[in-house]
Amino acid sequence: MIDTVSNGIGEGEERIRLEVEDGLALLTLCRPDQLNGWSWESTRQLGLLADRIRFDPSVRAVLLRAEGRAFCAGIDVSAPGGAITGESAAERTRNYYEGIRWVHERFAVLSRLPQPVIAAVQGYCLGFGFELALMADIRIAAEDAVFALPEARLGVAVDAGGDLRIAREAGAGWAKFLALTGRRIDSATAERLHLVQLVVPGADLDATARTLAAEIAANAPLAVQGIKRAVDSYADAALPAALDKVAMTAALTLTSEDSREGYGAKAARREPRFRGA
Repeated sequence: MIDTVSNGIGEGEERIRLEVEDGLALLTLCRPDQLNGWSWESTRQLGLLADRIRFDPSVRAVLLRAEGRAFCAGIDVSAPGGAITGESAAERTRNYYEGIRWVHERFAVLSRLPQPVIAAVQGYCLGFGFELALMADIRIAAEDAVFALPEARLGVAVDAGGDLRIAREAGAGWAKFLALTGRRIDSATAERLHLVQLVVPGADLDATARTLAAEIAANAPLAVQGIKRAVDSYADAALPAALDKVAMTAALTLTSEDSREGYGAKAARREPRFRGA
């Protein structure tokens, strides 16, 4: 069951940590032992923390980063509340549809922040992790970063619009190539496709990202925020309608037999046998 009511974060349940210093909001994925795997609870916390940043006049820029050897390796299938239920297939599909729409709304709080968001990515950046990084305004990758949208290999759709954002940045052909195959790409390829703006040695990632965020934060806030709004209004003009189609496709695939087969095959370390059902 998705928690859509709580407005706090329980002790020991922190998935994202927020710190504010020197005009920067530092959003840190802080479950390194789980490779910062994503969950419904991660989404809830992201929305809460982004709302706090939005109305903090001391924050001029946001740095999105992660602890450990991975930025985010995708969905944490062991997290509580992972599956949505319903008394019928139709109700379960409807509930997933509303759940994914809720995720889009929480993610939009981050992507539409007035302050620019810089993502610093290391290691695995897969599935939801890749989609989260693509919501940032600027991305910096360590040389060891690996990116992929593996959802089709599991029998599900790309849930949060990552394929749409790749189409915006790299073109429709590359969006289809990456989303339809699930192939992984390295940071140099991601830079060539304009999916990241800078690639640096891993040891330099945090310092480079902080320096860039501070450089942006030192500029006039009204000008910076106006520039972000103008570029986004142009680049994302077709995004809302497309995301609604994403939510429905995600709901249908998440309730499919192919999805059950895909995750089962991954757990058993065998090739899936998809039937289109």
